[in-house]
Amino acid sequence: MDDDPALIKLLSLRLEANGFDVDTAANGREALARLGEVQPQVLVTDLRMDEMDGMALFEAVRQRHPGLPVIILTAHGTIPDAVEAAHKGVFGYLTKPFEARELLERIEQALQQSATPPPQPGAGDWCAGLLHQSAAMEELLEQAWRIARSDAAVFIRGESGTGKELLARAIHRASPRAEGPFVAINCAAIPEHLVEAELFGHRKGAFTGADRDRAGLFEAAHGGTLFLDEVGDLPAGTQAKLLRVLQEGEIRPVGASESRPVDVRILSASHVDLHQAVSTGRFREDLYYRLDVMTLELPPLRERREDIPLLAGRFLQEVRERSPECVARAFAPEAMEALLAAPWPGNVRQLRNVVEQTAALAVTPVISLALVQRALRGKVETIIPLAQAHAEFERDYLIRVLRMTRGNVTRAARLAGRNRTEFYKLLKRHRLEAARFRKPEPKE
Repeated sequence: MDDDPALIKLLSLRLEANGFDVDTAANGREALARLGEVQPQVLVTDLRMDEMDGMALFEAVRQRHPGLPVIILTAHGTIPDAVEAAHKGVFGYLTKPFEARELLERIEQALQQSATPPPQPGAGDWCAGLLHQSAAMEELLEQAWRIARSDAAVFIRGESGTGKELLARAIHRASPRAEGPFVAINCAAIPEHLVEAELFGHRKGAFTGADRDRAGLFEAAHGGTLFLDEVGDLPAGTQAKLLRVLQEGEIRPVGASESRPVDVRILSASHVDLHQAVSTGRFREDLYYRLDVMTLELPPLRERREDIPLLAGRFLQEVRERSPECVARAFAPEAMEALLAAPWPGNVRQLRNVVEQTAALAVTPVISLALVQRALRGKVETIIPLAQAHAEFERDYLIRVLRMTRGNVTRAARLAGRNRTEFYKLLKRHRLEAARFRKPEPKE
């Protein structure tokens, strides 16, 4: 917003020409009144305005909409002003006159880390916990929605930390069993001698410590969904009894003489490759096919990097809701770039941990690159420009060919599919001398 109608119109036309939906306000008070109606993802404001200036508007927005990035434009900016604005949490501070490209770049950066995700076609409350904007996740959730409507068993593949239980809960919410219970169990976390009692229940006196009858998790999930995480860690004896339950739809509590019917949909997951476990005899093949009727695979975070700004923004918002004393409100652009480039072996779980660490250590509203690097412990993957990557590959290729041919340019050019003139030009471009690689042929 701005109190100069001509500037508002000019900026609106430029932004709309670049595909943005624009809503304008004549002053700060009008903007505040309309924020609850339009719910923007980025706020761009002039600094000098009557009644309420840009910084006062920013302070009010920070209180009411803490996740909304604010970009301030000014014709009277100084370096100390910009530094102060950054420390307070202003996302961008541009001095007039500025290039349109510069403003567009700032808006794009702000959109990447806006805590308010863009509306997603077809998305609903059923998958609200799986924040995303990547094509990989969109395709996965479309599959999950279709699968959820049936009652088939689903096996969820995915690396540790990708959110397998979140996906299982989403499938339950999208299924006809949504009104029934959802029960999750980590099979690897239960002592082996107690697994059967946990799953199927037990009778009083069935074993030492069983001082009363107790229903198992199958009964607790009756009419709903049971999620068996780390199902590959089930003991062999329990695997056989689980297979019988899935085949017959009945359970027999430990120590009981009679079975009882149970109506449960099974979702499962495992860090163990069950197909390989079957081939080595560690997992029953017949049980495997009962559990793996339908398969969904969660992509690792490194394959859905476009989701990182949304996830980081949501996690930061959750930290602030839990801890009112937290001053962090956004990531500096270079800090977000570091998050986007990190390898993320721990996936979404690791990202949440990094956000919580940096938010706890931040002493200003903007989380710095240094804090992110500290939380990542230097595990940031460097992404070089494509042209540089191509040049490095070409140079490594030439060196390899020259070594193979012991510096013989004629043979090297033939292997590379180039004539001698072209090959010499490539060597000159990369400052390589064939003589360095010349060695006498080995004697027979």
